[in-house]
Amino acid sequence: MRPFSYSRARTLGDAAQLTHDDTALAIAGGTNLLDLMKLQVETPETLADISRIGFGGIEDTDDGGLSIGALASNTETAVHPRVRSDYPVLARAILAGATQQLRNKATTGGNLCQRTRCFYFTNIDQPCNKREPGSGCGAIDGIAKLHAVLGTSDQCIATYPGDMAVALSALDAQVEIAKSGGDTRTVPVRDFHCLPGDTPWRENVLEEGELITAVTLPAPVGGTQIYRKVRERSSYAFALVSVAAVVEIEDGKFTRADLAFGGLAHKPWQDPRIGEALMGKVPSDDLFDKAADILLEDARGFGENDFKIPLARRTLHAVLQNATEAAA
Repeated sequence: MRPFSYSRARTLGDAAQLTHDDTALAIAGGTNLLDLMKLQVETPETLADISRIGFGGIEDTDDGGLSIGALASNTETAVHPRVRSDYPVLARAILAGATQQLRNKATTGGNLCQRTRCFYFTNIDQPCNKREPGSGCGAIDGIAKLHAVLGTSDQCIATYPGDMAVALSALDAQVEIAKSGGDTRTVPVRDFHCLPGDTPWRENVLEEGELITAVTLPAPVGGTQIYRKVRERSSYAFALVSVAAVVEIEDGKFTRADLAFGGLAHKPWQDPRIGEALMGKVPSDDLFDKAADILLEDARGFGENDFKIPLARRTLHAVLQNATEAAA
């Protein structure tokens, strides 16, 4: 780890001033950033500690939803009574994502901003367009077992590694963002992360001087909520494929089907055509296959990760089958 200076921000203005350029980074829980600093992937000259600026509460919203502060820990969120009762897919995703020790430190905002676990990104001796633009993507012809099959480019095939954001995408959450001058904006979590395209180093829509202040969940709905994570071992591994589903079935037909996928792309993957294909239809194997066909229409493997395509099909099929059985 390279030397750095440390400052503590006490207001949003302090945080923006301290992180005004790319030589400074904000830190809260640090569960991802500190690892990257030890590997010299991240080499900030200054760390701005934002853990004391507020934004840590979990509160009801006026429309019956829930606001989760950017500095709320993953543990606080997962065990919150309203999350467990009204948004269980979120609680399950968080609990599937890391050890208790990490959940105690990791924050909502940091979780959304975590960076890929690609071998080529985290190894400074390897080529990586995300870390060093123009150096190439070593994973395309190299170690790609955990890598993306959707939304890739010739610049990058890394995946977004998180679980929480996949559930937030299925729930159609909103990300609240603020600047030091008091300006705010709201971005759907489905649009918060970026696909690699020609700028793989840009992983989300945050601009200079902006910080996440909260994530807002809409008013809860009925139905069945499922989070299924397929991984190489049963505890604390990154997803090969994950599916977050919020599904309602009435009178034997789908009346809601919000689905999001992890482990398949550079961002949590959400294709509205899948829900549209299911709406108003009677659950069946043929219908589930049609949904998988839509999901995987443009899927492309890179050798080592070819298995993800049939695995995603089977996982989606299993989740929809489970939702159907739960509604029976």
